[in-house]
Amino acid sequence: MARFSLPSVPTRLIDVEVADGRRRGADLAVLVPAGADAPVAGVEHAGKAGEVRRLSGGDVRWLVGIGEGGPAHWRAAGAALAREAADVKAVQVELGDDVTGEQVAELTVGALLGGYRFKVSGDADQPALRTLRLVTAEAGHQRVVERARVLAGASALARDLANTPSNIKNPSWLADTAARLADEVPGLSATVRDEQWLAAQGFGGVLAVGGGSASPPRLIELTYRPRGAARHLLLVGKGITFDTGGLSIKPADGMHLMRTDMAGGGAVIAAALAIAALRLPVRVTALVPAAENHVSGSSYRPGDVVRHYGGRTTEVSNTDAEGRMVLADALAYGIRRFSPDAVVDVATLTGAMKVALGLRTGGLFATDDKLADEIREAGASVGEAWWRMPLLDAHADAVRGELADVKQAPGGPGGITAALFLREFTEGLPWAHLDIAGPARAEKPYAEVVPGATGFAARTLVAFAESFGSDQA
Repeated sequence: MARFSLPSVPTRLIDVEVADGRRRGADLAVLVPAGADAPVAGVEHAGKAGEVRRLSGGDVRWLVGIGEGGPAHWRAAGAALAREAADVKAVQVELGDDVTGEQVAELTVGALLGGYRFKVSGDADQPALRTLRLVTAEAGHQRVVERARVLAGASALARDLANTPSNIKNPSWLADTAARLADEVPGLSATVRDEQWLAAQGFGGVLAVGGGSASPPRLIELTYRPRGAARHLLLVGKGITFDTGGLSIKPADGMHLMRTDMAGGGAVIAAALAIAALRLPVRVTALVPAAENHVSGSSYRPGDVVRHYGGRTTEVSNTDAEGRMVLADALAYGIRRFSPDAVVDVATLTGAMKVALGLRTGGLFATDDKLADEIREAGASVGEAWWRMPLLDAHADAVRGELADVKQAPGGPGGITAALFLREFTEGLPWAHLDIAGPARAEKPYAEVVPGATGFAARTLVAFAESFGSDQA
């Protein structure tokens, strides 16, 4: 039998250290702004962000472009350096006195995530960059690097969870992993609800979706309650550990990517861990309804009527629209049980968002303008792009049911009607729905993103929780 090892979760990222002097034996990389004079005689480099040139001989091993010096440019430079230096153990970069804390943070995030690797292999340890040394006399950069490490770690963990193959990652594995990681973070607690509890509480959507699988569903509940927190944020993430489409089965092409259909849940788990690690002054409850949407004699059917937590009923028309079924239960439960001040859900929900916004921008729906603006600004601050989509009342009647209270997939503009369906379960609270079907996965590297799961939305949630907790208005 072939032997292989699953990468540890969380994956080990490179070490970024701040020091006031060079380390003997570590290769040197020089940062080159756009239009600057060549730092090495006889070697041309335009300074384009993310452009790396490897040199032979001399003290300098790499020239790395930082472009015009914007946040995205520094992030791209860090990522490109980490990729190009993957065959050495240590790299050092000298930072000038004019380099800001924000630039250091972006360089760090780029290097940590650009150097991310997840591979299930029979080989033992593979050669990889281990250390990036930032040489600077500014002691305050150490705190900047520590925060950047937590943010990048959130994205990396969300990648880990989504990249893990589904012959390992079932709902139980995802729940146990989240609970294990939560136990390691002071102030964060985890509760895992099994299928018996879900049945007793009336989680009809989760049980319907998970009913066709030999691996029963779970509800993951993470709780962070810092002393003195005045506001309470509910995060809900779709946790479909594999999605065949159920009886409305998906085409074979692309089905292998459905191991990442819990990317929203992974982002929520990772964000909750990071929020607690940073000790942000906001109460957070994170819910991830986890299920495997499979095909069997016990699968739910088109035409079924499902009763969700709280009693609202849904007429099923497409078993491949399973994400909204499990989210509906979790939203209804989270709002009724915890009475939060605001709710944000995250999901790889609709192919329509990929068509509308492409593969690098998330769709943002919201019932509250201030909430929408804060999420969009939080995303911009950490390098994740969001575009606000309309909750068109012209389509609101389409989700109202005839056989049941609501229709699961009524047709029309798919991303919008999916959001309108979820809105039925939010009880009028300030609510935002983040559809990450496009940017949750990547086929090729760009900026700090590598092929596979991207971890998109994890950093946005952390940055948003930070602003939400500090806003007492």
